[in-house]
Amino acid sequence: MLSITSQYLARFRRLHDDGGTPDVLPVTGAQRRFVLVRSMDPAGRPDLVPMFFSFPRGTVDLRRLASAARRLAALHPVLRARPDVLRGTPVLRLTRPDVPVVRVAPAPGESAATAVRRVLHDWSPEGAPLRLFLVPDGPDQAPDGPGTAPGGPDDPQEVLAVVLEHTACDGQSLARIVEELGAAYASAGHGADEPSPTDVTAELEAYREAVLLQLDAEDRAGSPAALAYWGDRLRAVRERAAVPPQQPARPAAAGALPSGSAERRIPAPDTGTSFPQLLDACRAAATVLYGKAHVLPLGYPWGGRPPGAAPVLGCFLNTVVFPTATGTAPAAPEETAGAWWDDLDHAAAPFDTVVHAARTAGSAWTGRLDGLLTVDDARRRPALRLGGVPGRELHIDGRPVRGPFAVSVTQGPELALRMVWDRAVHSDGAAEDAFAALTDALRAPALTTG
Repeated sequence: MLSITSQYLARFRRLHDDGGTPDVLPVTGAQRRFVLVRSMDPAGRPDLVPMFFSFPRGTVDLRRLASAARRLAALHPVLRARPDVLRGTPVLRLTRPDVPVVRVAPAPGESAATAVRRVLHDWSPEGAPLRLFLVPDGPDQAPDGPGTAPGGPDDPQEVLAVVLEHTACDGQSLARIVEELGAAYASAGHGADEPSPTDVTAELEAYREAVLLQLDAEDRAGSPAALAYWGDRLRAVRERAAVPPQQPARPAAAGALPSGSAERRIPAPDTGTSFPQLLDACRAAATVLYGKAHVLPLGYPWGGRPPGAAPVLGCFLNTVVFPTATGTAPAAPEETAGAWWDDLDHAAAPFDTVVHAARTAGSAWTGRLDGLLTVDDARRRPALRLGGVPGRELHIDGRPVRGPFAVSVTQGPELALRMVWDRAVHSDGAAEDAFAALTDALRAPALTTG
């Protein structure tokens, strides 16, 4: 029986055999997951990956910024492509490089954070996968919302939102986008604002080759042995969108934002915090949120490009599923580590293949994730520099979240922990208790003594 990836490749190749579609590109298994997420949204909205930077007012020249953004979109195929389904086959359709760069005027009484949330809420499903928004912030605006930069009387600010659709990038791509956007901004207006046709053609061919190499690797990873592994591993998984009866999600107060958040910095061990330790900390949070004796799907990005694939934008990490078993006692660290290492042996299997394997084995799991974990390295997060001025990266909370809860960890001299949650699923009290459990698990002596 052909794998899901083999079937996809056969359908994609038939598109070319039946008349040719030169403006259509294949998608990887990771991109197929986000096309699926988009199809499950009632309004067809994509998953968004935003970055927010605060600059002193007047720093950003919108004309130069638009020129820089167009250069990136002209060079990188995935930044000028639109997700589409052609004869039942998910694809990316190439279009002209068109990146909206918009100066947003806050409504009367509206803070910069509220204005940003408004434009993201109004994101049109039809349009460019990369969009930029500049919003004034400071004393002549409403009081700052959560996460916006404080502006003193002599230091008005502006917030730049750089927003991508998830089909175009993953978290590890963001550092490259920031670096290239800053470099293109620095050179804008000094000639060669557009990449050469030779560079555009070479990047397009590199993208096609990288995605086909990735699909070939995914096809091999979807072997019968891998299907059997994931079927056995995830047979007991059930997503639990609703919280247990002992912790009902109370309706949010009138005017409350759709999501809550919490963050904390704690000392980092000298040897760093291992990934299995982070998984166990998420297990502690899930136990508070969902109760005991459940096996819940927790997703995290993992993987790398196959040998020989160029480092193109859009060919990115797979989402791996960790069955988070809650219980009366925490799992032994070596038990979590051993299971995780076994998972990594099969981590290249694409997400839709893993879901199929679980359901074939008897799980009722639909592919929704009850939690997400992302891990970053502070050394890989360069500041966006525009005109020689480094922007200060910040968070704007309160935006809708795709899953019940998500944890992000930034490793560095300190361990920076953040958790966001959907208030329609979890009450603030339960989520804050869960975040405390996660933090306590990472503060345990065994984890901080090295």
